Amino acid sequence: MSKKDSLLTTPYLQFDRNQWAALRNSVPMTLTEEEIARLKGINEDLSLEEVAEIYLPLSRLLDFYISSNLRRQAVLEQFLGTDGQKIPYIISIAGSVAVGKSTTARVLQALLSRWPERRRVELITTDGFLHPNAVLKERDLMKKKGFPQSYDMHRLVNFVSDIKSGVSQVTAPVYSHLIYDVVPDGDKIVQQPDILILEGLNVLQSGMDYPHDPHHVFVSDFVDFSIYVDAPEALLENWYINRFLKFRQGAFTDPDSYFHHYAKLTEDEAVNTAQKLWKEINWLNLKQNILPTRERASLILTKSANHAVECIRLRK
Repeated sequence: MSKKDSLLTTPYLQFDRNQWAALRNSVPMTLTEEEIARLKGINEDLSLEEVAEIYLPLSRLLDFYISSNLRRQAVLEQFLGTDGQKIPYIISIAGSVAVGKSTTARVLQALLSRWPERRRVELITTDGFLHPNAVLKERDLMKKKGFPQSYDMHRLVNFVSDIKSGVSQVTAPVYSHLIYDVVPDGDKIVQQPDILILEGLNVLQSGMDYPHDPHHVFVSDFVDFSIYVDAPEALLENWYINRFLKFRQGAFTDPDSYFHHYAKLTEDEAVNTAQKLWKEINWLNLKQNILPTRERASLILTKSANHAVECIRLRK
C-alpha cells in the first residue's frame, strides 16, 4: 500500500495546529490568564494561546456532540412516550503519566461549564478506584500501581454504569497523592451532572487488558467521546523527571507525604531515582497497557516541547 493510500484509509482526520485553531470559529474566550494559571499542572506550560488554539475548538466540537446526543435522547423519549431522564454525557481522557491529562481535564471542565447552556460538569479521576495500599501490599502489587491489576475495575465499571443509567446520586472514592493511597471514608458524591469527565490511565482499556479478571463490560463501553493525550517517549520521561524534582522541593517536604524520604535526596540522586521509577514502572505500564489503547480514542492530541499540542487526530 502506498503512503497516499494509507493516508486515505486512516480512520482519523489529521490537523496541524493552525488548521485546528481555525475551527474555533470565533468562540469567545471565557477564561482569564489567572484562571488558566490555576488550572495547569506543576510541571506544565499552559498559555492563553494554547487554550484559544487547542481547547476552544475542542470545546466547540464537544458542544456539537453533546447537543446531538441530547437530540437523540429526545427522539428515544418521543418513541417510548416517556418523560426525559437526565443521562450524563461521558468524556474520557487517557494517556501516560506526566503527559498532562489532569490539566486537559481541568481546562475542558472549565470551558464546557461556561458554554451558554450552563451545563454542570463533574471531573473524576480513576486513581480513586485503585485498590487501597493494604490490598496492593497483600497482593505484592505496590510496584504495579496504575497497571490493570491494581484497579478495582468492578467498582469503577459499576460507578460509570450507574452514572450512565441516570442514577440520581453516585459515590466515587477519592485518591490522595500526598498519602499515596485511597482516602478512607473520603468518597465524593456525584449527583447527575450534565457532563462527566473521567480522567485516568485505564479509561480506554477493554477485555484484552484484564485477562486476570475477566468481565464483559468496561468503562469504554459507557464513554461517549474519548481523548488520548500523546507525546514522544523522550519528552514523557523528561517531564516525569522534572515533575519529580519539583515535588522533591515541594510536596515531598511535607512530613505527611508518603514520599517524604525523597526530599532528602541530592539532585543527582533524585534524577537517578526518577529515571529508575520511570523505566521500571511508568514506561513499562505505558508500553504494555496504555499506548496500545491510543487508537481506540475519538481524538488524539499529540504534544511537542513545552506541552504544546502540535497535531490533532479526530476519528472520522
